[in-house]
Amino acid sequence: MGNGVKEGQVGLKQNGVEPVVPTHVLSEGSLEKKKVIDTLMSGALAGAVAKTAVAPLDRTKIIFQVSAKRFSAKEAYRLIYRTYLTEGFLSLWRGNSATMVRVIPYAAIQFCAHEEYKQLLGRYYGFHGKTLTPLPRFIAGSLAGTTAAMLTYPLDLVRARMAVTPKEMYSNILHVFIRISREEGLKTLYRGFSPTILGVIPYAGLSFFTYESLKKLHADHSGRAQPYPLERLAFGACAGLIGQSASYPLDVVRRRMQTSGVTGHVYGSILPTMQEIIREEGLIRGLYKGLSMNWVKGPIAVGISFTTFDLTQILLRKLQFSTNIER
Repeated sequence: MGNGVKEGQVGLKQNGVEPVVPTHVLSEGSLEKKKVIDTLMSGALAGAVAKTAVAPLDRTKIIFQVSAKRFSAKEAYRLIYRTYLTEGFLSLWRGNSATMVRVIPYAAIQFCAHEEYKQLLGRYYGFHGKTLTPLPRFIAGSLAGTTAAMLTYPLDLVRARMAVTPKEMYSNILHVFIRISREEGLKTLYRGFSPTILGVIPYAGLSFFTYESLKKLHADHSGRAQPYPLERLAFGACAGLIGQSASYPLDVVRRRMQTSGVTGHVYGSILPTMQEIIREEGLIRGLYKGLSMNWVKGPIAVGISFTTFDLTQILLRKLQFSTNIER
């Protein structure tokens, strides 16, 4: 016995005929490469769909985060409605092009990195493809979020600038980069980087940990290997609620630091920024401003993101299987 393809190749060579390997027989390296590409595509689509769905709420949240205005659901509604009346319906998605430029590579890298880190940690801890235990599960999520944030951070700053400024100030994404580089220096593109990384560790870690844990609990108790789409949405919503609540104060700090060049208020490092916000606006009203909106926006976005990623992965696997059968 042995590998059928190899035996066929040997026999053909002995008759002086060049072997032909069937196109559907992929090497281990090719399979791994295709898996990475599929994961990147699924992650990119998941991020784009999720962020577009909540873009008006996200923009409103950022405007309140970077100002001294007191947040309330009523004031948020007024801001959205006033923006709609004065600037038009599509203005509610202002900055979404910058969001897409940032979130598509961010989500693609984050989901792909998460799959890779799960494999690495699984081999390290000896799980060999089985579900990770809680600590490695959290570590894989944190590392994935940190990797994506490090590689795409300047795009996040550009998106924040576009969300809080009028159209006349920045005409497009490239214009933001040019003006910041010329007027404030290239290092400004990484202003707020420290609170971003400190925030993404608990956010991504808890989000992936919660989602993966809920899926495992569901499989153990229901006997079904795969949850229904609505169940995935619910698991993702819980993940988003927990992850964003844990890291929210650092999210406020990074937004203040990112937009200090256009709001007229200069913020330094993390602790002085926190102290100033607390002194001027209070602990809850300052560092947790807009959190109630995030409890609406966050679970929706994260739920859509995780669900879209999983369903796209399943669809791509089915298409690949069908293609192999036809060949």
